Amino acid sequence: MRLKRYFQKAGMKRICMSLAGNLLVGVGVAIFKVAALGNDPYNGMNMALSELLSLPYPTLQILVNILFFAIQLLAARELIGFGTVVNIFLIGYIVIFTYGLLIQILGSPGSFALQLIAMVIGMLICSLGLSLYQCSEMGTAPYDALALILDRKLPKLPYFWCRILCDGSCALICFLAGGIVGLGTLVSAFGFGPVIAFFNKTVSEPLCKT
Repeated sequence: MRLKRYFQKAGMKRICMSLAGNLLVGVGVAIFKVAALGNDPYNGMNMALSELLSLPYPTLQILVNILFFAIQLLAARELIGFGTVVNIFLIGYIVIFTYGLLIQILGSPGSFALQLIAMVIGMLICSLGLSLYQCSEMGTAPYDALALILDRKLPKLPYFWCRILCDGSCALICFLAGGIVGLGTLVSAFGFGPVIAFFNKTVSEPLCKT
């Protein structure tokens, strides 16, 4: 009954925004992987660890998500929602399916210029997805919640540096595990913010108001 009231209060529009946002994030991450210039720190870390530990990427992603979810459950339960569950269990499968499909149809980029184009497309799609899911207010992904929790626990440390601490740690683990830390990693760590803000203003916030 409580679950029914939760979805009724949220409304179909916000539910669809959350679903679409998570779907687009998965597609964007897959395109980043096709570009082979480095993924965002969190997914790059999980991809590197999955290869190192010989675990399927979706399985490793779910296990790490559950670890961060436990922290979220203890320290920021109000950030948990429908979108949190979707992010935990589906993103990895969306990434692998999309990546396989793109490689089968288009193949790997044949030049650095094509890699750059793929990276930019991936960044735009990821940013739109993050904007939609965040503005839907249907739950925060466990990894995204981690920086928010640190910001609360360390009031003298601004959120920006909390996020950099999380992303930097993931990038370091990715590197140590043999993953790719490159231009795509830097673009993800520092470029998402302004693009997400643009999509918030032009797409997601107007959608919430209609």
